Amino acid sequence: MAVSRGSLFSGSQVFSGLLRDLVASPERPGPVLSAMDRVEGSRRADPLIPPLRGAVRAMPAGFRDALHGTWLGHPAHPAMVQIPIGTWMSAAVLDLLPGRRRAAGLLVAAGLTAAAPAALAGLADWAELRKPQLRVGLVHAATNVAAVAMYTASLSARLRGRRMAGRAWGYAGLATVSLGGALGGHLAYRQAAGANHADQVAAALEPGWHPLGALDDFPIGAPATATVLDVPVLVFRETADTLRVLADRCNHMGGPLSEGEVAEGCVRCPWHGSTFRLTDGWNVTGPATAPQPAFEARVVDGRVEVRLPAEDKEI
Repeated sequence: MAVSRGSLFSGSQVFSGLLRDLVASPERPGPVLSAMDRVEGSRRADPLIPPLRGAVRAMPAGFRDALHGTWLGHPAHPAMVQIPIGTWMSAAVLDLLPGRRRAAGLLVAAGLTAAAPAALAGLADWAELRKPQLRVGLVHAATNVAAVAMYTASLSARLRGRRMAGRAWGYAGLATVSLGGALGGHLAYRQAAGANHADQVAAALEPGWHPLGALDDFPIGAPATATVLDVPVLVFRETADTLRVLADRCNHMGGPLSEGEVAEGCVRCPWHGSTFRLTDGWNVTGPATAPQPAFEARVVDGRVEVRLPAEDKEI
């Protein structure tokens, strides 16, 4: 059947119009972002948060740190989800080709196997977020659970020889997990979940030494606060002339380290428990996956001066 050029052009115009109606524009946020704003502010699922959080935090701390990705230097969950999404996408392509039924089924099974640890890592990260992020995270998780259920149905149908049903469930699962991925993108890039909240410190400071205050302003053995060119810092004076200085806002979610507990040469964030070594900012325990910016300090004529190490100033 012949299709006229005019009808194709008209169809593309309709599709473009629908797309413009969905996405944000200079005049309005669009229905997608408006829906996400409603999710962030909705309290309907809030009763689920405390018991889920409690279950996650009951896991051993070392295991949670491994799930967070402290060994990797950034959250492990985004990397882990590439395996199930990649295998399921590949299965969808193979389902379009003749004679690839067995290979597609194996990929669906591989994706289901990889989905479990990826979900566990995501749950560990979710438990340490702020309330608006927690709400979006619940929808993200529910969407992915639905996708896993669809792929489980797809695999079951394939094993019973019902290839068409298996393919249908697979494509439904792919659409659903894609929606879940979009929600994950909203969490990461719109709400900054998992981002390093202290990375901008180096960009905010010029190279060289900066005045911090009089040495007598900082009592020995007690955390104090100061600012370096509007950057808040934690100052801990260990001895008469030894000071440890870290960026005050925790890189995990911006918690005030100056209000945290200092013990055994480390400071513990009061918000989510990330622990950083005072000498160099190393993240001893999570959920933070990056070191905290640490300053060099010196005393000149009774005044304290600080600077970032030169190798940290490349921007």
